[in-house]
Amino acid sequence: MRRVTLTQYLIEQQRAGRINADLRLLIEVVARAVKAISVNVSKGALADLLGEAGTDNIQGEAQKKLDVIANEILFQANEWGGHLAAMASEEVEEVHQIPFDYPRGGYLLLFDPLDGSSNIDVNISVGTIFSVLRNPGKDTEPSEQSFLQPGREQVAAGYALYGPSTLLILTVGNGVHGFTLDREMGSFAYTHPFMTIPVETHEYAINASNARHWEPPVQRYVAELQQGSTGPRGKDFNMRWVASMVADVHRILTRGGIFMYPMDEKCRKQGGKLRLMYEANPMAMLVEQAGGAATTGRERILDVVPHKLHQRVPVILGSASEVERVAAYHREG
Repeated sequence: MRRVTLTQYLIEQQRAGRINADLRLLIEVVARAVKAISVNVSKGALADLLGEAGTDNIQGEAQKKLDVIANEILFQANEWGGHLAAMASEEVEEVHQIPFDYPRGGYLLLFDPLDGSSNIDVNISVGTIFSVLRNPGKDTEPSEQSFLQPGREQVAAGYALYGPSTLLILTVGNGVHGFTLDREMGSFAYTHPFMTIPVETHEYAINASNARHWEPPVQRYVAELQQGSTGPRGKDFNMRWVASMVADVHRILTRGGIFMYPMDEKCRKQGGKLRLMYEANPMAMLVEQAGGAATTGRERILDVVPHKLHQRVPVILGSASEVERVAAYHREG
């Protein structure tokens, strides 16, 4: 069966007026970078790519070798195309400017180059998350302030999942669509049209080792799930936790459920655990486009007005009814 490619899909979106040529080409460049990262991830120990890099990122976390490689692949792939005004990476403190000898475009790209990298050495799925914004100042060099737009201003968002197959999951504001890398052909094939989060769910994802630190609304919600068919929910739930946001959210996009990294006493001083600009916003856009919901517990994630590039927030997203239940418990106090 002949499948539609990512390029063909994007051209159709351009013809329909949903994206312009620059955004189409930008997404294609990101997809090429994803293919290069996928090759490196798959080599692992064969290319001496496992283990620590011996450096820390801006978050103070030890970098894996593949963190550094994935970050460089994305920077280098996207510098010269003329579609971007600047980039920002979870791994780097400052905005990454486009070199002066390359043309500057009208978009801003943010990314987490290798989400879940603590799983690399044990061969569990990892991913890449990205977000695209318009550059608000066309005639000036972008600054950190240029990136500080609420998530509802995103024009595209997506992630790559490096698992048994490499997937690229994408939205340009017209639903969520999935593409599978055909390694023999070297292209992404359109395999998952209009992905929708199932309304009914029997699964939840949360790091249960933090249970003693959770706020009362989250403790109440998880306790109800754990009571199963004999509790107030009247059915049994299973907990799943990969510790790779991409893998956990992909399962929810596919099978339904709720993902939570809520506010707790361990991360309160930081404002939360996950990064608003690199993780929460793009995933919230994808989840909402798939019919789900995404909240901090106190407000819609896409409405949060960022005040710094590496800001952290609590994240609760997935099947809309479950997310609303947790949000309601927060409102009740």
